[in-house]
Amino acid sequence: MRRHINKVAVIGSGIMGSGIACHFANIGVEVLLLDIVPRELNDKEKAKGLSLTDKIVRNRIVNDSLAGALKSKPSPIYHKKFASRITTGNLEDDIAKVGQVDWIIEVVVERLDIKKQVFENLEKHRTPGTLITSNTSGIPIKFMSEGRSEDFQKHFCGTHFFNPARYLKLFEIIPGPQTSEDVLEFLNGYGEQFLGKTSVVAKDTPAFIGNRIGIFSIQSLFHAVKDLGMTVEEVDKLTGPVIGRPKSATFRTVDVVGLDTLVHVANGIHENCKKDERLELFQLPDFINTMMENKWLGSKTGQGFYKKVKGENGKSEILTLDLDSMDYRSKKSAKFATLELTKTIDKVIDRFPVLVGGKDKAGAFYRKSFGALFAYVSHRIPEISDDLYKIDDAMKAGFGWEHGPFQIWDAVGLEKGLEFIKAEGLEAASWVDEMKSAGISSFYSVKEGATYYYDIPKKSMEKVPGQDAFIILDNIRESNEVFKNSGVVIEDLGDGILNVEFQSKMNTIGGDVIAGLNKAIDLAEKDFQGLVVGNQAANFSVGANIGMIFMMAVEQEYDELNMAIKAFQDTVMRMRYSSIPTIAAPHGMCLGGGCELSMHADKVVAAAETYIGLVEFGVGVIPGGGGSKEMALRASDTFQKNDVELNVLQEYFLTIGMAKVSTSAYEAYDLGILQKGKDVVVVNKDRQIATAKAYAKLMAEAGYTQPPKRKDVKVLGKQALGMFLVGTDSMEAGHYISEHDKKIANKLAYVMAGGDLSEASYVSEQYLLDIEREAFLSLCSERKTLERIQHMLKTGKPLRN
Repeated sequence: MRRHINKVAVIGSGIMGSGIACHFANIGVEVLLLDIVPRELNDKEKAKGLSLTDKIVRNRIVNDSLAGALKSKPSPIYHKKFASRITTGNLEDDIAKVGQVDWIIEVVVERLDIKKQVFENLEKHRTPGTLITSNTSGIPIKFMSEGRSEDFQKHFCGTHFFNPARYLKLFEIIPGPQTSEDVLEFLNGYGEQFLGKTSVVAKDTPAFIGNRIGIFSIQSLFHAVKDLGMTVEEVDKLTGPVIGRPKSATFRTVDVVGLDTLVHVANGIHENCKKDERLELFQLPDFINTMMENKWLGSKTGQGFYKKVKGENGKSEILTLDLDSMDYRSKKSAKFATLELTKTIDKVIDRFPVLVGGKDKAGAFYRKSFGALFAYVSHRIPEISDDLYKIDDAMKAGFGWEHGPFQIWDAVGLEKGLEFIKAEGLEAASWVDEMKSAGISSFYSVKEGATYYYDIPKKSMEKVPGQDAFIILDNIRESNEVFKNSGVVIEDLGDGILNVEFQSKMNTIGGDVIAGLNKAIDLAEKDFQGLVVGNQAANFSVGANIGMIFMMAVEQEYDELNMAIKAFQDTVMRMRYSSIPTIAAPHGMCLGGGCELSMHADKVVAAAETYIGLVEFGVGVIPGGGGSKEMALRASDTFQKNDVELNVLQEYFLTIGMAKVSTSAYEAYDLGILQKGKDVVVVNKDRQIATAKAYAKLMAEAGYTQPPKRKDVKVLGKQALGMFLVGTDSMEAGHYISEHDKKIANKLAYVMAGGDLSEASYVSEQYLLDIEREAFLSLCSERKTLERIQHMLKTGKPLRN
C-alpha cells in the first residue's frame, strides 16, 4: 500500500508540539493541533464574564501556545499565511477528529503515565492503519505501547524531532517491539523527502543516538574544564565555528537550551545506562549542582553561564560565570596560538590535524576531548546503532556539527586518534583494532562519487544507503572537474549538465568568479546541454567582493571599476540569454550579487532555508549587477496585471530601498525575487543540486531555445521619478533617513523610473543597465559611501548614517 500524509494530528501544543505543527504546515500538510482544556478561568476571562464552557476558554491553552510559537524568533514557519493550515482544538471536544488523519504525533509532557493515558484515549478514536508516534526524547518506546492493540503497536514508534523543528534536521525513528518494517521504511523516506530531514533509525536505548553522544560530549567538557584550568570563554572559543560547530559553542548552547533540560537527560542516562563504561561522566559536577540550586538555568531564567546586565552608563554587558568562585565577572578574551595557525585554512575538516598538534593549552584540550569522544563513540556500536555513519549523521543534523566524530577521527588519522585515546587511559572498542588489522585505515572512503563506510558486521567498506537522490559535490569535485580557477570549480554532473561551484571566501563574487561563470557558459554552450550554479557550502553567496570595489574607489580607478561592474552585468545577462538553460540553486545567505545572479537564471531551485535579498543600500550603493534593472523589469511585467502602476513600482523600489531579505525562500516570492510558476523551492537542501540538474535536463530535452533580448520594459519616467523624489524629501525632513540615504534612494529612483523621460516609454534592458551602472559608479565616489564600505569590511555589519 502506498501511504500518503495529507493530514496530521499533533497532540500537545508546547514549544515542541507547536514547532512540529508549524513544520508540517510548512510543507503543505493540514494539521490538527490539540491540547488539554483549562481547569480554571484566568483573570482576563473572568473580566469578560466567560465560563469554562466557552469555546474560546476551552481552546485557550492550544491557541496561546500556537500564537506564542508564531511570534517567536527565529520563526517556526516559512510564511505567515501557512499558519492557516493549522486547526486548533482540545482533547475533549475534538478528540474524535483524529479518526480523519493519516498520522498522529504525541508531544505531551515527558511522563510515561501521562503518555499511556493519552494513547489509551487516542486508540478509542484512531482509524486502524493510522501512523501513531511519540516525540519522546528518552522514554523507552517499548513501555509506551504496552496494553495497546496489535494494529496500534504495529503502526507505533518513536519519532524524535529536535527543537526547533524547522531548523534542526535530525529525525530519529525509534522502533517499538512490534513496529512494522513497512512503517519504519515509510517514515525514513518521508522524513528525508518531505520533511527535509536527516532520517536516522535508532535503537530503543536511553537518549537514543543524538542526545546520548551530544550529552556525553557536553558532560565530558564539564568535567575537563577544571582539569585543564579553562574558562567558560575559552571552551566556547575552542568548541564553536573553528571546529565547525554553531557560534553558541558549548556553554552558550546550554544557556539557550536550558540547563535543566540537559540535566534531565544526563540524569536519565546515568540512571538507565549502568553498563556504560563512562558512567561517571554523567554525574553532575559541583558547579552544575550549584547552578541548579540557584536556578541559573540559562536564557529562561535570565542567567546561566552568561548573564546580561546593564551598566551604570545604561549599556548592556554580558557577564560570564567564574566556575571557581561561582561569581559573575566581565568577559575575558580567549586567544590561543594554535587557533592563529588555522586562520588561513578555510575548510574546517582540514583544520583538525593542526588543532590536535597544538603545543599550547588549546592543543591539549583538543587531544583530550577528541580522545574521550573517539573512545566513547566506538563503544556505542552496536549498543545505540549498528552503523557508524548513523552516529555522524545524528550529530551533524541534531547538534549542528559540520563533521561527525568518525569523520573527525578520519581527519586526524586513525593512529593519531588511538594515541589520544590511550593518553586518556581509555581503550577503543575491539572492532576498531579488527578494522586496523584488516588493513583498513579510515572509517570512510569515496568511490565513483559515492561515500562508503566501514560496515562492522560485514568487516568491509559498504556504500552509505540513500545517496541515489543526492549529488555530493565533495565526492565528485576531483574526478568530474572540467575547469578550475581560484574562484570556481566546474564539474560535470552527468547527463549533459555542468555545475559551476564558487570557491571564493564566503563565495563572494570577484574577477575570478565572473571569469569562471563565463567559462562555464562557454563550455555548456559548446559541449553540454545545461548549467547549474550551485554549491554545498554554508551560504550560496554573500554578494560582490566589496573589498575590491573599495580599493578601486579609494584609488579613483573609475574606468577599471566601470569595466568590473559591466563585466558582472554582462555575465548575469549571459545567464539569461545563453543558448542553454541555466539554473541557480541558492541556499543560506544569498545577498547582493548572489541574488542578482539568481534572478537572471532561467529558473531558480531554492532551498527552503534561503535568506535572499538586494542589500546594497547597507553599503551606500544601489544594486549594480542588474538588480535595479531587474526590479524595474519585473514591475513592468506586473503593470499589465495591475492598473495602479506607480504603486506596483513603489513596492519593487521599497524592496531594494529597505534592503529587504526573506527569512525563507517562500517569503522571496512576496519580495518579487522569486517568481511563482517559474521558480521552485526544495525543503531538503541535500536534494537541491540533483533537483536543479533534473530541471536543467528537462528544459534542455523539451527543446530550450535562446530567448530574444527584451526591448519592451515599460518605464514611467518623470511621473514616477517625481513621486519618488517627493517621498525621499519627506523622509529626510521627518528625520527617517539621512542626506546620504536620500541621495542613494534618488539614484535608485532615477534608474527604476527609466530616467527623467517626459512620458511613459518602452526601453531595452541594456538601457536600464547603463543608467544603473552610471548611478552605481557615481555613488562609489561619495565619501559617505566609502565610509560605509570600510565599516562593513571591518565589522561585517552595515552602517547607517
